[in-house]
Amino acid sequence: MSGLGLHTGAETEATFLPAPPGQGIVFRRTDLTGTPVVPARLTEVEAVERRTAIGKGRTTIHTVEHLLAAVAAHEIDDLTVELTGPEPPILDGSVQPYFEALTQAEPVEVDGEPVVLSVQAPFTVTEGDSSYVVAPAKEFRLTVTIEWSHPLIGRQSGSYSVTPQSFAHELAPARTFGFASEVAGLKAKGLIKGASATSAIVLDDRALVNGGKLRWPDEFVRHKAADIVGDLALTGARIRAHVVATRPSHGGNVALARALSRAAKRTGAPTMDIGRIMDVLPHRYPFLLVDRIIEVEGQQRIVGIKNVTINEPFFQGHFPGHPIMPGVLIIEAMAQVGGMLLMSHFEGQDVSDKVVYFMSLDNVKFRRPVVPGDQIRFELEMIQFRGKTCKMKGVGYVDGQVVAEAEMMAMVTEK
Repeated sequence: MSGLGLHTGAETEATFLPAPPGQGIVFRRTDLTGTPVVPARLTEVEAVERRTAIGKGRTTIHTVEHLLAAVAAHEIDDLTVELTGPEPPILDGSVQPYFEALTQAEPVEVDGEPVVLSVQAPFTVTEGDSSYVVAPAKEFRLTVTIEWSHPLIGRQSGSYSVTPQSFAHELAPARTFGFASEVAGLKAKGLIKGASATSAIVLDDRALVNGGKLRWPDEFVRHKAADIVGDLALTGARIRAHVVATRPSHGGNVALARALSRAAKRTGAPTMDIGRIMDVLPHRYPFLLVDRIIEVEGQQRIVGIKNVTINEPFFQGHFPGHPIMPGVLIIEAMAQVGGMLLMSHFEGQDVSDKVVYFMSLDNVKFRRPVVPGDQIRFELEMIQFRGKTCKMKGVGYVDGQVVAEAEMMAMVTEK
């Protein structure tokens, strides 16, 4: 697919390539030296004003939501997208050209299990003027409401089942839209350099400019629903939930994606099971406090799980009759997940004679008690790495709520 980018105005070609099972969705900038790779993940989100951009600095890729919506609607789990520029083509402003191109490419089944996020209990997300209510469901369903004080828009609502078939007919053809009164301000910010009447619906104070026609009277809310599908693809998983969105935005959608990642049940083959963890960490019962690693993003970020049960030996003496996981052990479990991230820098080397020692802890905070039955999700990000020493930031979540956070320094040394 080739054409101009909506915001950068750059002429870019997007090429879709097969990827090995388990890779996920990855962009590759073939126009840059070294052809840097940018995973379609939440940690890569760079900007959310009028589009969703991922990557850092020169590798930034703008307006990925339409392309990702097509990929997610097809339930394609592994894909490499090569780009010859900083932004996928906007084409006609809808998801349809991408969706149809992928249909013609005939996606196939591969070995392995897809990663699925299933909501187990209702929760809400609010970001600015955008609000979301998320409820359990066996499928991915969207109910979306938008409101603009314009005679062609007003208040619009729609409810959609997100399957390949329904997406193709109900959401894919809906185009992005904007207002003529905003053009000068957006251009002053360096945006919409590639916009035209053929790549978006443009409205003046009362009607469509240049005699344009809508594909549906409620095309506006349909496009906002498609945007949600694209932004939620940054979770790296298929969604099983009913999302009720009011005045959605890219910033709100990304906040929703982060909340889903933390609160929903993730199924699919773990990145590292307990066997692999025991190959890397020297800890053993009762001090091995990591059950599995579910996400690894290069050498920058890792997510690990600790299931807390009443059978933990420390509950026998720590507040008997009122069992609470000791805070120091929460931090120890976080540190062990961080140790897995640090050891990933020595991939391919013999690590049997190496051990991770922690050097310092800073800004440690405990937000709420952890009790039997809780599952702690630890997210750690590498802040700095030099030689054999690193600095990481970690946060622990239970049901999407922060229970502990800390910054830590560690080093790898010989046993």
